[in-house]
Amino acid sequence: MNKLGFGFLRFPRVGNDLDWADIERMTDRFTGLGGKYFDTCYTYLDGDSEKAIKRCVIERKGRSSVEICDKLPGYYCKTEQDAGKYFDEMRRRCGTEYFDVLMLHSLNAEYYDIAERLDQFGFIEAQKRAGNAVRTGFSYHDRADLLDRILTEHPEVDVVQIQLNYHDWESAGIQARLCYETCVKHGKKVIVMEPLRGGSLAQLPESAEKLLRAAHPDWTPSMWGLRFAMSQPGVETVLSGMNAVSQIEENMADIEPLTQEEEQLLFSIHDAVAGSTAVPCTGCRYCEPHCPMNIAIPDYFDMLNQISRSPGEDWKIKPAYESVSSVRGKASDCMACGSCAEFCPQRIDIPEFMKKAAAALEWGGAVKARGRGLKASFLLP
Repeated sequence: MNKLGFGFLRFPRVGNDLDWADIERMTDRFTGLGGKYFDTCYTYLDGDSEKAIKRCVIERKGRSSVEICDKLPGYYCKTEQDAGKYFDEMRRRCGTEYFDVLMLHSLNAEYYDIAERLDQFGFIEAQKRAGNAVRTGFSYHDRADLLDRILTEHPEVDVVQIQLNYHDWESAGIQARLCYETCVKHGKKVIVMEPLRGGSLAQLPESAEKLLRAAHPDWTPSMWGLRFAMSQPGVETVLSGMNAVSQIEENMADIEPLTQEEEQLLFSIHDAVAGSTAVPCTGCRYCEPHCPMNIAIPDYFDMLNQISRSPGEDWKIKPAYESVSSVRGKASDCMACGSCAEFCPQRIDIPEFMKKAAAALEWGGAVKARGRGLKASFLLP
């Protein structure tokens, strides 16, 4: 059993451009191992993700040999006609006339209101009837009760994409289990995003990894996380935003579903994982385009988490911060306007955590932090 799909969201760059040769190598290895499903979105990588689908997948593999999922940014639409404009651009960028899965992107309460007002569910269903989409659905970031309402009001959709991993399984905010069970109740297949929480579940605290290694010495933390998602019977595809051939080779291995005992072992390390995470960022970068100060928000949060896991090695991480912040806004440049937080699927108070990033990453930051009333425990959530 393997349900892996390739998420075109996290790619290496050479300067300001994507590393096209590396993406081609990864695509070749993925399809060579039997992979077919590729996931993109109009907003990913400022449009470069869709262009990579055309250049590295469709033009090199042929349209009939792969499955493409793309997502319509309904929240950008001002009129009903706007959906058609974005859809045509999506097809042009990807180099395809149709999508195997056409989704509305990132529904929550606010975006669902827009979708209803502008009849966006009607639009994607019309594309299915016209042969421009094989199946329809939406990606989702909100509570299970709203999801139940949407699927009750729109039983015509085929699939739902949700955040699902063992760490968020019982989360009061993400509600991974409840959202999964809601999809199953409505008879919808589930496509999983963030099975490794943006890579945070691939790097576990030593105490947690020891417990997992004792059970299966040859399994990496990534294997455990992907196996958990793939083991849920209602899950059809598990997306991974891979950025190295070695990750593809590891993730495409044939696996057996986890046993109940193995799932319980994963749940038992929840507190250790939570305690080592300064900020629950998955690196989706939905926030970044909305920052007026051009701050590399996910990069700084990743650095903050690295320091949280290894406090004595901050001297290694601060130079990396200096390099990034020399061409992007500094963490201390944050204006606390909150524009970024409106687009965060994890509902992170980004301005507050940006203060903590400044305190941890900038030379003399601890002094600045004390001046702003932050305690010495700024690395903790």
